[in-house]
Amino acid sequence: MALTLDDFHPALTRRENSEVIRLIGELDHFRGTWRKMQEIRAERLVQLRQVTTIESTASSTRIEGVTLTDAEVAQVLNGLSMESFRARDQQEVKGYAELLELIYDSSDNVALSENHIKQLHQVLLKYSEKDERHRGEYKKVTNDVVRKRGDVVEEVIFRTATPFETPMRMGDLVNVTNDALADTSLHRLVVIARFIVDFLAIHPFQDGNGRLARALTTLLLLRAGYDYAPYASLERVVEDNKPQYYAALRESQLAMQSNPAAFGQWLFFLLRALQAQQKALASKLDLEKAMLDLSAIQQKIADLVAKRVRMTGPEIARELGLTQRAARYHLDVLKSRAVVVARGKKRGSYYTLSTNEPTPAQTPALGGTNAVVAAILESGGRVSRGDLLGLVKSLGYDGRVVGVLHGRRVAHLRRDPKTGDSVLTARGEEVARQYLFARRLAQPKPVSSADRSD
Repeated sequence: MALTLDDFHPALTRRENSEVIRLIGELDHFRGTWRKMQEIRAERLVQLRQVTTIESTASSTRIEGVTLTDAEVAQVLNGLSMESFRARDQQEVKGYAELLELIYDSSDNVALSENHIKQLHQVLLKYSEKDERHRGEYKKVTNDVVRKRGDVVEEVIFRTATPFETPMRMGDLVNVTNDALADTSLHRLVVIARFIVDFLAIHPFQDGNGRLARALTTLLLLRAGYDYAPYASLERVVEDNKPQYYAALRESQLAMQSNPAAFGQWLFFLLRALQAQQKALASKLDLEKAMLDLSAIQQKIADLVAKRVRMTGPEIARELGLTQRAARYHLDVLKSRAVVVARGKKRGSYYTLSTNEPTPAQTPALGGTNAVVAAILESGGRVSRGDLLGLVKSLGYDGRVVGVLHGRRVAHLRRDPKTGDSVLTARGEEVARQYLFARRLAQPKPVSSADRSD
């Protein structure tokens, strides 16, 4: 059945519709505020974009199984040798980063068309040797979403479009989406949500559909006037809420089989993810304002740490020609102003920018589990098996979260083989520290008697 413009009007209850209007209003208000901002220096905007490219590339590829940390992704993008990691991981990282840079630089010239989508897919898989045969071409083999045990398919979770159906459905989707984007009765964020959920239901390419869908979201946001998209990572929000991301997609895609307008669950997820992205950027802007009072050398240190993701004190001193004592002084100033964070202990200590791993405090609707790992960090970085379940439940989460935190892909916790305790991994510690940083930013500042209006 061919798509129509009516399919872009989500089937929502009156209460749900009011919530959608509220969320869109909040996002559009921030868009207007962003355009009026003059405080940030041009070079700092460039730095923010570079950091976002690293974060988005790391998160989007980790969702699909790459295991590189942000710091390792930064090394790959800086052209450093990474012989200890899989070549395929490095290929996917370079392809996604190049795709994002193309979108950031040329969004005005990349209209939504099948030809452009295929070209973007070519860029995404440009370095992937395994995908050379099918990059930029619609799938030739069925790629249903399945659950496997080893090489055996146990269950088909969702049936995607067949290779025969794909060209027709993609042509239809692109044409009607462009009509919907031009229709003033439809908000562009709703149209973007509808396009993405159907794109992923079709799954038009043999591989790379999820990564391409996330990059296309940024492209469509930029073309819709959300100019702040390159300065805070939407992919990071998705990674931190991956179970909810997949659940919203599946629920909407299944419901849309009988009612094409039933994409409400996905619409809510995307709008709330955009809200979390906006809050992460607002935190970054607070940090940028604090940096206006820094000395020139302190700003250079912050820029250098942001570019490299993580650096030690001696590395900073060598890079900028400082004495060890001078480097320590400036780093202490940066730490006191929450611009950088010290991690590790003694000889293994290093510094990261406070916003290098932006994990904003999650809303209950997004269901993030960062509060759990933050509580574990505050209690010393480890917790017994029994205490972990109690902690999870005390924070209002389902007990199944324990399994999610120990998941195979970039796990936040690992088991101590001797004691059975759950111990924070490096990734878990990074997430916990950033959650605590975001929570600190969100706390109201003390009001002096001079500031009181009563």
